Amino acid sequence: MEQRTLGSTGREVSVVGLGTWQLGSDWGDVGESEALEVLGTSVEDGVTFFDTADVYGDGRSERLIGTFLAENPSLDVFVATKMGRRAEQVPENYTLQAFREWTDRSRRNLGVDRLDLVQLHCPPTAVLTSTETRDALETLVAEDRIAAYAVSVETSQQALDAIDTLAPASVQIILNAFRRKPLEQVLPRAAEAGVGIIARVPLASGLLSGRYTKDTTFAAGDHRTFNRHGEAFDVGETFAGVDFETGVEAASEFSRLAAELGPDGATPAQVALRWVIQADGVTSVIPGARNVEQARANAAAAALEPLSEELLSAVEALYDERIRAQVHDRW
Repeated sequence: MEQRTLGSTGREVSVVGLGTWQLGSDWGDVGESEALEVLGTSVEDGVTFFDTADVYGDGRSERLIGTFLAENPSLDVFVATKMGRRAEQVPENYTLQAFREWTDRSRRNLGVDRLDLVQLHCPPTAVLTSTETRDALETLVAEDRIAAYAVSVETSQQALDAIDTLAPASVQIILNAFRRKPLEQVLPRAAEAGVGIIARVPLASGLLSGRYTKDTTFAAGDHRTFNRHGEAFDVGETFAGVDFETGVEAASEFSRLAAELGPDGATPAQVALRWVIQADGVTSVIPGARNVEQARANAAAAALEPLSEELLSAVEALYDERIRAQVHDRW
């Protein structure tokens, strides 16, 4: 699989990584053995980048990755985790002492002395614009607790603020065919600054797979049930902020375009991933997987031929017609 350099870390990571929120919580139950199979299958298919967070299953996702790496010590897998969402979301909680405590916990969960990359996990904007935050993060690097630091953000403006103030190794942001705004300023600014881009929610919480209908339901513990209106966290994390019925209709059209204009044999989900992969400035896209079949299909998207200009234009028109009014000015 193609490898790209992740910003100032200098490390090469696979263009398709693995997001492991699904292996922790909020997507229905995934057993430990199945989760470890997902990790193993992803690596077999060329994935060298896992993204996790201390809040996914209150550390379960990190611990599963730690178990997998301990059982496969020869593997060279880059692991990015996140910190901050286990605390009340107020700027005064983002202190050097808290950072030390949070990263110590993640190091224990992952079974490592030094974290490859720790990302501030969608913190308040004031945290992203504070030079004190940058000083604290650089102290973690100097203390060898972490090799590099980064940010995960909700909005394009937060990404731009973080790049200017914190000089992160990378920025993680929602980017997909139904969330295009980062293409305008964030990706060009990141490229100019040498900052990597990690694209999350690439399938709009599964909408872009084309498998859902208006009657599709999800488990009670699945965020696609309990966070439809932002009840638990930013609504932009669920279906990329698109109203479900609108999203289903638009996804049906996306699936038609993918079948007619996309690479032969590619699924709508693979076309959606390929769309992100070829966006100028993206380092890695991190779809999740709840089973081995999904993991294999996601990894295979890296080998697809580039999407045609005809398809790209049609997808942009679909966004402008069906989606833009709901999401573009919010994130």
